[in-house]
Amino acid sequence: MNSSKSERGQSLVELSISILILLLLLVGSVEFGMAFFQFVQLRDAAQEGALYGSLNPDPADEADIIARVQHSSQSPIDLLNDSGVVIDVTIIGAACEGNTSGVSNGIEVEVYFEHDVFMPFMTQIVGPTIPLRATVTDTILSPRCPTP
Repeated sequence: MNSSKSERGQSLVELSISILILLLLLVGSVEFGMAFFQFVQLRDAAQEGALYGSLNPDPADEADIIARVQHSSQSPIDLLNDSGVVIDVTIIGAACEGNTSGVSNGIEVEVYFEHDVFMPFMTQIVGPTIPLRATVTDTILSPRCPTP
């Protein structure tokens, strides 16, 4: 079969458009893969803090719970030294095991971070950052609530 120059040129244009679309999909999957990897790190750190807090729920020890979260992992986000990491600890009910006034006592640890989009043209699609928020709530396991 003989193909003319215009048909070969058409194939080249189709190939270049297809490669551009495939490259955009590849870059997008890498970007979102990194963001998901960071989210998993935040979730695991929040779980670590919530578990520690469920065993040591004293509101005065909030700094210890935050330190536990910060020291749980340093990669891909440095939870200890990165100023963009926000950690919030909330005690639900009373700081003891059981129920108080019909509310199950628990501890909630929330870790927030904004993933900076590193691919230049992806910022046009998703913006300059992707907000990542991991929240874990655990039941307080000790100490026992005082009996009235």
